[in-house]
Amino acid sequence: MPIQPLESRLMFGRSRLALGVGAGLTIGFLALIVIVGATIWLVERGNSLFEQSALQRSIRIVAVDLRDHLRTAESSQRGFLLTGNQIYLAPYDTAKTRARQELDDLGRMIAPDAPNRAMLPRLSEAVGEKIAEMDNTIALKSAGRDADALALLRQNRGKTLMDEINVFLYGAVLTADESAALDSAEQQRNASLLRWISAGAAVVIILVVFVVAFTVYRNGQDLKLARDEVRAINLSLEERVKTRTADLAMARERAEVLLTEVNHRVANSLQLVAVLVGMQLRSVTDTAAKDALRETQSRINAISLIHKSLYTSGDVTNVALDDYLGAMLGNLETAMKKDGHTAILKCYLEPISLRTDASVSLGVAVQELVTNAFKYAYPDDKPGEVRVRLKRLGDGRAELTVEDDGVGMAANAKHAGTGLGSKIIHTMASSLQTTVEYINRAPGTAARLVLTTANA
Repeated sequence: MPIQPLESRLMFGRSRLALGVGAGLTIGFLALIVIVGATIWLVERGNSLFEQSALQRSIRIVAVDLRDHLRTAESSQRGFLLTGNQIYLAPYDTAKTRARQELDDLGRMIAPDAPNRAMLPRLSEAVGEKIAEMDNTIALKSAGRDADALALLRQNRGKTLMDEINVFLYGAVLTADESAALDSAEQQRNASLLRWISAGAAVVIILVVFVVAFTVYRNGQDLKLARDEVRAINLSLEERVKTRTADLAMARERAEVLLTEVNHRVANSLQLVAVLVGMQLRSVTDTAAKDALRETQSRINAISLIHKSLYTSGDVTNVALDDYLGAMLGNLETAMKKDGHTAILKCYLEPISLRTDASVSLGVAVQELVTNAFKYAYPDDKPGEVRVRLKRLGDGRAELTVEDDGVGMAANAKHAGTGLGSKIIHTMASSLQTTVEYINRAPGTAARLVLTTANA
């Protein structure tokens, strides 16, 4: 073989090798720039979306808190107007102050170009009018002008204002949820785009590596260096994945711990309120006042058990009624026996779940029904049974029955006690969108509620 053509082929081979390596390195470098640039842009965009989502979550929380504090103030007002008892006004001033603060926070958080910004002045006026209406009725009641207070209440101006406030706050919550959903969708699209870019760039890099490896496979040292580089990249990627996975797991644990802590603190706060009521109970000598405080303490304990069940379970939206009612009725039976009642409480509870807010209303209603059965079904502390049954009816409904074998309900008979318990039962049933049906069993009485379960 002639030397010159061999040298020419070698020179051509070297040139092709240099060209292949140079082209491969150039393409790989460009792919790396694309990956790095896309990653930096998507990370910055993700941070911006995260801040927007956080702001929308804050707006939603403030709107819900504003509504809840207005409802708390309204409940305090209604309780005082119905009973004249100053204890109902304990949370009133705090709820008003918090509502005003949250209204100011809402005004600062909503962007100037937001669709619902224009309604903020009217919301401020409605909240101010609502608070003024409540203040006026309380002042009239405190001055002994019950008729004027009730007349002002019957004008339904407070309800109209509350409905208007609820419409705006619902709109704010809906807008925040829609914005959060849009941000989440964009984040998902960005993540998908990053995956496609990474996959495309990875394909390009793989092709480049293949070409370079095929071209320089005779050069063992260069191949070893290429393999070392690939191994280093893989190790770096694995380390980043491990770090990111650990960060995500830590963030999730923090969120779960925070939610559990919130429910735990709410339950503890309610228990503290119950203890304070108990202390007040021991310092009161009037029998009627003692009974009222005792019933109030039982109602607080019933609500506290809801939050206890939430932080001891993995589901914060639904409550297992068999566990919740079983614990609540056990405590109630112990309290009744301490008061000298001799009836026996029996529970037949099927495993049924109910929404958290509905469970609070149901628990208060059941407590009132069972307490009435203990007090009035068996006069003179005669022995007997009080039975609580909870069973599934199908079609997403359940039936709860409280029955006894006592003296029963006479026709046109007046309610024993103050009648507050009956009002509470009716109010709780209305919040559950149902009614209480009283059945004369001869002997005894049965109270029946049909409600919608969480799985409807």
